[in-house]
Amino acid sequence: MVTPPPFIPGLELSRRFYVQAVRPLLDENAPGVVHSAAHLGSGSEVLGFDTARSADHEWGPRLQIFLKAQDAADHGPHITTMLSERLPKIFCGYPTHFAATGDGDIRVMRATDGPVHHRVEVTDPGSWFTALLGFDPSQGVTPADWLATPTQRLAEVTGGAVFHDGVGELATARAGLRWYPRDLWLYVLACQWQRVAQEEAFVGRCGEVGDELGSAVVAARLVRDLMRLCLLMDRRYPPYSKWLGSAFARTPQASSLAPLLSTVLAATDWHTREQHLARAYEAVATVHNELALTDAVDPTTRPYHSRPFQVLHAERFTAALTAHITDPAIRALPVFGAADQFIDSTDVLVHSEMTRTATRALVNRS
Repeated sequence: MVTPPPFIPGLELSRRFYVQAVRPLLDENAPGVVHSAAHLGSGSEVLGFDTARSADHEWGPRLQIFLKAQDAADHGPHITTMLSERLPKIFCGYPTHFAATGDGDIRVMRATDGPVHHRVEVTDPGSWFTALLGFDPSQGVTPADWLATPTQRLAEVTGGAVFHDGVGELATARAGLRWYPRDLWLYVLACQWQRVAQEEAFVGRCGEVGDELGSAVVAARLVRDLMRLCLLMDRRYPPYSKWLGSAFARTPQASSLAPLLSTVLAATDWHTREQHLARAYEAVATVHNELALTDAVDPTTRPYHSRPFQVLHAERFTAALTAHITDPAIRALPVFGAADQFIDSTDVLVHSEMTRTATRALVNRS
């Protein structure tokens, strides 16, 4: 059995690969071509969550080389071919050749005796951002652009690392996408609270009719929404489900909230579930008040109208946030939110044209 090389976090591996292998070849073979280099986009390493397990697919010595648009058209194919022929076949113990697996576009590191099928993408910033997001941030970012972009995508373009920015566009684009403009932040927060408001009474109602499974499913959905809410309040883009817990663990609220939320999920009866959810609601509501984005909202739970279910009435936070949105066009938007607040299909969320079409339809309703 071949012993795998010592694990190197993917971003560090990519940085070394650029500095020690890719840049010397660019300096030698394309000396007049200005470039930027980064590792952005998909991959657990971009979010800082990769482990040795990640090396089993689409992980390894890889990065993007960004050229000016005309240079990408004129020199991109030559640079791609040159790297294929001249990159080392092994770097830091890892193959630089990525072999097809037969599973769509997924590739894995494999040794080769021929030219390497590398994962150094040569492109220009505008084309790359447009392919991933559906728009080029250098041309401005509209409210519809923000709302049509899943937070996973925003995390992918603002995470990772830039190793060199000779073209001079990456830093500006990433800074512009670092976080929502204030009114849009208030809007997505309001919509996240609305998601809680829509289901918080169902934990008890399901349990009351003997549907403990249904109660547990609703509670799990609410736990997920609270975790995403904490990330949004902490100005962190919530990643998709695989890394949601890992990202939440990095928030200031996690140390006190995680035990509560874990107890909610472990509960076998709806009364216990509701009791711990109520404590979680109050903790998250207190964080809302500490942000001072709105006038203080009473963070205590209370009965659900005349029914004996303890809830926060989270729509109160939605109303408070909406009232503080100054842009009338954003304040008039339907309370649906950003794409991944009203779309739950992975197959839709990974296609920017689909999320943009869906978002445009909702925005045009306002």
